Amino acid sequence: MLRDPSTKYRAFPQVPLVNRQWPARTLSQPPIWCSVDLRDGNQALAVPMNVSQKLELFDALVRCGFKEIEIGFPSASNTEFAFNRRLIDDGRIPDHVTIQCLVQAREDLIERTFESLVGAKNVIVHLYNSVSPAQRRVVFGLEKPEIIKLAVRGATWVQQRVAALEAGGTRVTLQYSPESFSLTELEFSREISEAVMDVWQPTPERKMILNLPDTVQIAGPNVYADQIEWMVTHLKNRESLVISLHTHNDRGTGTAATELGLMAGADRVEGTLFGNGERTGNLDIVNVAMNLYMQGIDPRLDFSDLNALREVYERCTGMSVPPRQPYAGELVFTAFSGSHQDAIKKGLNEWEKGGRSHWDVPYLTIDPADLGREYREVIRVNSQSGKGGVAYLLESEFGIELPKELQREFGPLANDEVDRLGREVSAAELQAMFWKEYIDRTSPCELHHFHVDGVDGVFRCRASVLMEGKEVKIEGDGNGPIAAFVTALVHHARVPAFTVATFKQQSLSAGTEASALAFIQIKTNDERHIWGAGVDTNIELASIKAVISAVNRAATRPTSPAGAPPPTTAPLPT
Repeated sequence: MLRDPSTKYRAFPQVPLVNRQWPARTLSQPPIWCSVDLRDGNQALAVPMNVSQKLELFDALVRCGFKEIEIGFPSASNTEFAFNRRLIDDGRIPDHVTIQCLVQAREDLIERTFESLVGAKNVIVHLYNSVSPAQRRVVFGLEKPEIIKLAVRGATWVQQRVAALEAGGTRVTLQYSPESFSLTELEFSREISEAVMDVWQPTPERKMILNLPDTVQIAGPNVYADQIEWMVTHLKNRESLVISLHTHNDRGTGTAATELGLMAGADRVEGTLFGNGERTGNLDIVNVAMNLYMQGIDPRLDFSDLNALREVYERCTGMSVPPRQPYAGELVFTAFSGSHQDAIKKGLNEWEKGGRSHWDVPYLTIDPADLGREYREVIRVNSQSGKGGVAYLLESEFGIELPKELQREFGPLANDEVDRLGREVSAAELQAMFWKEYIDRTSPCELHHFHVDGVDGVFRCRASVLMEGKEVKIEGDGNGPIAAFVTALVHHARVPAFTVATFKQQSLSAGTEASALAFIQIKTNDERHIWGAGVDTNIELASIKAVISAVNRAATRPTSPAGAPPPTTAPLPT
């Protein structure tokens, strides 16, 4: 890189716009949407789509609600022409959908394009020519008057063929794009656009589309908005025009340029699903549509099954949606940070209880369910996660509702293990960690037999346990089965004295074979608080197993510094 880039590059000049209005405006309705996936998106693929792939993607775009779809460049190849004819001849275009075709200002190409459209109900013929200083100088070697002459001649050839197409029952709309508009002098953009308008003679009842593309981004989105507002306020017969935007993403600001361009007075947006396109891509229409949706505006596009749409897109184009792509990426509704996970969990609980009329969940701009995604996708666990994420996955996937103090104990233990593994872990792996740490503790003490009788509030326990492999029969009294068993353990099994500090229980599943899960926290004679857990179809036995679990964990976990969780006794297998 150059130490002084100004020796090679220069800033794009600002627009002399007096009293600009767009910064004070807000968007309140969606634009007209036009998908260019099948043309602009297709030409950017290393291996362009074949006819069957284009048909599948076309059908997906129709299901999403697109009313205008640019289907190709039929004069460019036989495949493109055949696709047009296949759509029309097979009656695959719904009556409410208008197909759009791109064509350069050349008579033979225009003729071929009109041939491809015979029999269609609604079409847009999209004429373009390049107008920027660099294009005029490098590509064409022509001055401004000659470039205008090219545009007017192309517009005339188009106009001459409209009547014949309409005689066959086709409704025709004309569109003109001064390509590289954002790189072109505004006065010249207006001049050449009005020259085309003079040929086509649009009216408020029969408007033409004037597409003003940000073909290559070389300035900030505010500059593009200024250019759009300047054109909107300086063009003649504005009421006879649909002002359309077509932004690319060279500076990474395609979405911002489009939204500001709409604020500046544009009516229509061209773009692709997930931003597919040349170089850094076209505008991602999903992004802009969902930005409107999260502000409470109906975008009039349906992305309620975004995962399925993404699958169609990836299958047809061979492209992949990046995991951080707004709204559509695999990880956009995922939180790895422990504090984020905790906030999301609490926010989702609040929403599910009906405590709020409008969505306001921390870190989630919209409800993932609105896009056909599930809450289980929201929180995943790696070494950066906290107790909230661990608890959420165990509860959402397996119905295990850890008491908060147990969350504080198990969370760091799980994170230590995840850190050792050096990767993300699944909910099933988290459950296995919990089972290994709490449920499957059978040393040094293992329950062999348990029986309890109660009379007048006094319970007598008769049980046997295996202590380091040797059977020990124990008996004890208490005001409940757990208390009686604790007395028996301490008095007869030589277990260090302890008391039960906390007891909670829950059902893990429904039906007669439902498993009961019990959590018990004990307080040892050296002031440690240790949790245990037990599972059984009998809640009483689950509780006794939870006592055994806590006793075993107390025996195998050394005393820890105050406030610090003790280490696990052994690592889990990688």
